[in-house]
Amino acid sequence: MKQLKKVYLEITNRCNLSCSFCAGTKRTQGFLTPEQFWTLAEKIRPYTEYLYLHLMGEPLLHPQLGEILDCAGQLGFQVMITTNGTLLSRRRELLCASLAVRRVSISVHSFEGNEGGCLEDYLDQCVSFARAAAGAGKRCVLRLWNLDGEDTRGANGQNSAILERLAREFPQPWQVNPRGTTLADRIYLEWGERFDWPDLSAPDGGEEGFCMGLRDQVGVLLDGTVVPCCLDHEGDIPLGNLYRQTLEEILNGPRAREIYDGFSRRRAVEELCRRCGYARRFR
Repeated sequence: MKQLKKVYLEITNRCNLSCSFCAGTKRTQGFLTPEQFWTLAEKIRPYTEYLYLHLMGEPLLHPQLGEILDCAGQLGFQVMITTNGTLLSRRRELLCASLAVRRVSISVHSFEGNEGGCLEDYLDQCVSFARAAAGAGKRCVLRLWNLDGEDTRGANGQNSAILERLAREFPQPWQVNPRGTTLADRIYLEWGERFDWPDLSAPDGGEEGFCMGLRDQVGVLLDGTVVPCCLDHEGDIPLGNLYRQTLEEILNGPRAREIYDGFSRRRAVEELCRRCGYARRFR
């Protein structure tokens, strides 16, 4: 049985922001019910211990998030959540109390999509949550995934204000590594360059390429469709459906095998993979 480092399970594809860096989705929006979540998660559990409750959408919007987390805990998952941070005050007690939640990543670069919001108030909420989560034994990661080459100001220049605020909250010297910084015990700042999401309408980047999709991860969309990675936001590479098949059947299917074997030869066999800006990092 093939083991995976992680699986992305989309509990909702709705979001309360519209950010320029996010590809979004045109798929029908909705929420997984706790019963649907259990059905899909139970099939995933033999293959990984680590469950990411997102692909598209804002997971903290889910009206039954508490029940979802309870199900995940009963199945023995360690849950990772990525959020835009706007609902942290509302979900703080739940996330800190959940035994299943191991890490919460806050995409602070997403404030750009928070029209009319106050950056200081937003950062107040993020920092307060980070301290509470760390105190509850969780890891909290503040993400700035909007760098433009050597320009650390981000797409709209807001990074300077964010970094100044974090420097006040978490006095330097910080423990720096190439991917980010340790701000405090269990609180981290993580950065990365902005990338172009895969899109069938984007220019063909050629066959040469590599990806960890199907090697250490797969994604499961709201309707149960299994896709090779967390960036297939429209389900353009459907490998099967977890409601009707086992994950083993899907991973051993001809399309999945062709993708896997192609990347073993450093070749992107799918149209979408040849049009993925993130995959260019592995060339």
